[in-house]
Amino acid sequence: MSPEHVKSKASEFVAQYVNSADVAPDIDLFSSGMVNSLFAMQLVLFVEREFAVVVDNEDLDFENFKSIDAICSFVGRKLGLTPGGGHGS
Repeated sequence: MSPEHVKSKASEFVAQYVNSADVAPDIDLFSSGMVNSLFAMQLVLFVEREFAVVVDNEDLDFENFKSIDAICSFVGRKLGLTPGGGHGS
């Protein structure tokens, strides 16, 4: 799985909830008011299902899910897609 695939899938998922096909990848979804805190749980479930990763308790941090870029970085670390990424973390 490539980082581009992760970004594409994350963008599609977010776009469904913000009623916009054009969400900047670096915008903070929560502080911008685009989504509410209930969306965070939907996002965690999506990440687990779509990318077959386990979101551990220590991963439940808004910093990992606040933007499309943050989601991509998080998934990349979990899957070892990023340089120096956490294999098995």
